[in-house]
Amino acid sequence: MAGERIQKVLARGGVGSRREIERWIEEGRLKLNGVEAKLGDRLQPGDHLQLNGRVVHWDKFSLSATRVLIYHKPTGEVVTRRDPEGRPVIFTQLPKLQNGRWIAVGRLDINTSGLLIVTNNGELANRLMHPSTQVDREYAVRILGTVEDAVLTRLRQGVELEDGSARFDDIQFRGGEGANKWYHVVVSEGRNRLVRRLWESQAVTVSRLMRVRYGMLTLPDGLKAHSFYELNQKELDILLESVGLDKEKPLAPGKARF
Repeated sequence: MAGERIQKVLARGGVGSRREIERWIEEGRLKLNGVEAKLGDRLQPGDHLQLNGRVVHWDKFSLSATRVLIYHKPTGEVVTRRDPEGRPVIFTQLPKLQNGRWIAVGRLDINTSGLLIVTNNGELANRLMHPSTQVDREYAVRILGTVEDAVLTRLRQGVELEDGSARFDDIQFRGGEGANKWYHVVVSEGRNRLVRRLWESQAVTVSRLMRVRYGMLTLPDGLKAHSFYELNQKELDILLESVGLDKEKPLAPGKARF
């Protein structure tokens, strides 16, 4: 039978993970041509799909080569498609896609800069963000003042935050002059403002925060703010395999863009 399974198409478009979409099908939340969809259903050209009564324009998620960008987000930009306050958004800085849309892998708050991964492959994005993957995130943190060893020990062992216990998997002192000191810290979960909240729990002031690594991907040296680097085919294959996805036949070569 031609066509692709509903869960595969919607996951690629970033609607949800395959498992989530399979659960929605089992719960009767998806209708295909007016009839409740079944797990084995495949989408054909012209099919009408609804999720919770709303039309899903699934044809936008047609099969295309996976692309992954490392974007250097500056402070002051927000990770959203439209901002009601009129603040600059990261998606206006990215190249246009003929099919599909860019999906951000996690978020950085407006005051945090550095590495942000964006991709047109929703399944890849979901796997990189899923708590079960426990992908390391490394941040460069500028601290105002001196941090006592006892504070660092507590942050490594774990402290209680309003949404549960959390800790740094690693803390490395990276030098500094005067009142400012630099540390590199690693966390393996993506809770909102987690790095700032951990430091603040110890009455430590963070004056600058920058993400420099997400899993195996690092912020390239010399990549300026507002610019991005596109993974080449070899880099993309390694990333796909790292989250259990098949390598793709190259439809277009990866390029570096600055």
